[in-house]
Amino acid sequence: MKLFKPPRLTNWVFPKLRWRFSISEPTVFITFDDGPNPEITPFVLDLLKEYHWKATFFCVGQNITKHPELFQRIIAEGHAIGNHTMKHLNSIKTENGTYLDSFREFEQMHPTKLFRPPYGRIKPSIAREIGKTHQIIMWSWLSYDYDLSVSTERILSEAKRIKKGNILVLHDNPKITERQKQLLPQLFQLLKEKGFESKVISV
Repeated sequence: MKLFKPPRLTNWVFPKLRWRFSISEPTVFITFDDGPNPEITPFVLDLLKEYHWKATFFCVGQNITKHPELFQRIIAEGHAIGNHTMKHLNSIKTENGTYLDSFREFEQMHPTKLFRPPYGRIKPSIAREIGKTHQIIMWSWLSYDYDLSVSTERILSEAKRIKKGNILVLHDNPKITERQKQLLPQLFQLLKEKGFESKVISV
């Protein structure tokens, strides 16, 4: 079963992780994981500029080193940056020291106060350590854009349930470039018709 919106219980079980924001204005927080990548990130940035929206990019450190000019464009256009580890590691499958080294290597390259664990998985011990200095950002709407078994039509249908203050997870990953070029314009238009705008996550 695909859970586009996590149960409200997650706020109580994981209170130190950020799942959503309680706000009065019609704002959502669009986030992109895994970039930057020249196959899809420029398309994402152009679309955000068209809507005059800002997003938060949880970047993989290795991709920053490969595409520094694209990374600088993200910053120059007013978007926020979050740590997604240097090597896109899975916390559950990685020794704690190795995982934290990957987290800290990213911080040495580009310090930030935002962190999202790759694959949305994080050990409690790692969360406690990273949570000392960073806001760990999860989500209140997961797009499943990376899962080709979930149709674009299903994603757009589920997007109708998005509410103000929701944190949306999307990906600027080259493996889904063509899908994103089809999905994102429709998703953005739907959000606009619902009266939303997107802003950066800040702490």
